[in-house]
Amino acid sequence: QVQLVQSGGGLVQPGGSLRLSCTVSGFTLDYYHIGWFRQVPGKDREGFSCISKEDDTTYYAESVKGRFTISRDKAKKTVYLQMNSLRPEDTAVYYCAAAATRLFTQCLQLPNVWGQGTQVTVAS
Repeated sequence: QVQLVQSGGGLVQPGGSLRLSCTVSGFTLDYYHIGWFRQVPGKDREGFSCISKEDDTTYYAESVKGRFTISRDKAKKTVYLQMNSLRPEDTAVYYCAAAATRLFTQCLQLPNVWGQGTQVTVAS
């Protein structure tokens, strides 16, 4: 059974840091690109980062570029999202998702399996 289990998140002050983890089971990171999404109530879910299943190629949306870092540990079957310089507008429920598509460029458009989501709140 393909599953993604998230951990991390919570409350942090503006300018602070958090690390989210996404641990997969039922498959290895060689077969799925892993993307990160976030959603604020009343708004569309935003896909903002992805790491390739084939190598360590990464993608970041402009909204997080330079502040967030996606990485993976294949042995631990875990993808990480290091979030630095957090802003109140980063407050959202964060999701990881696995995409089986062959094309890395479709990582955030064709997710197949979702993590359970975790709340990140940036407030003083």
